[in-house]
Amino acid sequence: MCGNNMSAPLPAIVPAARKATAAVIFLHGLGDTGHGWAEAFAGIRSPHVKYICPHAPVMPVSLNMNMAMPSWFDIIGLSPDAQEDEAGIKQAADHVKVLIDQEVKNGIPSNRIILGGFSQGGALSLYTTLTTHQKLAGVLALSCWLPLRTSFPQGAINGVNKDIPVLQCHGDCDPLVPLMFGSLTFEKLKRLINPVDVTFKTYSGMMHSSCIEEMMDVKQFIDKHLPPVD
Repeated sequence: MCGNNMSAPLPAIVPAARKATAAVIFLHGLGDTGHGWAEAFAGIRSPHVKYICPHAPVMPVSLNMNMAMPSWFDIIGLSPDAQEDEAGIKQAADHVKVLIDQEVKNGIPSNRIILGGFSQGGALSLYTTLTTHQKLAGVLALSCWLPLRTSFPQGAINGVNKDIPVLQCHGDCDPLVPLMFGSLTFEKLKRLINPVDVTFKTYSGMMHSSCIEEMMDVKQFIDKHLPPVD
């Protein structure tokens, strides 16, 4: 982990109302912080689940004329054939794996942790899930894409998460990450992991954002894959 990640403030956390036996780690989008998503999860919380919304480090972003802003890795362009920040994506994934390990040390097994994110954060959550040795409970991939997709096999992955449940959500009016990117990602995911585990939901009229209907689907997914244990 570089000094950059160390300088990021502590995550926004919605603590469990009782003993935490499960966790959701959710990564925000470019230029944002974890606070807004922590508020959103506070509105749909389950009492035994802890919600962790980390803040990305601030770095110059090529796409935005090298302006410095919170970003998990550099984004050079938004077209499917745009050059990607391979080293930055891999380093960011390592950072997320450390966050997962911290929760395991806190007593929550990795298979009771859902990883998720929005846009750039969703992209990082997909990449991390497909490359980690930590078995996770599920992935929430909102308005996003799979980074470094050509680095993955044509067929199924051999990793611990080859049967992981994925909820992929996208607005059909998204001007930033077009729905087509979501559809292409969905097709690729169905080849990489068990296709019956991947659900793709679209929301009519939704742009590059979230909506109540989507958050209800997110809550249903969390409740299904992180049920109470007591």
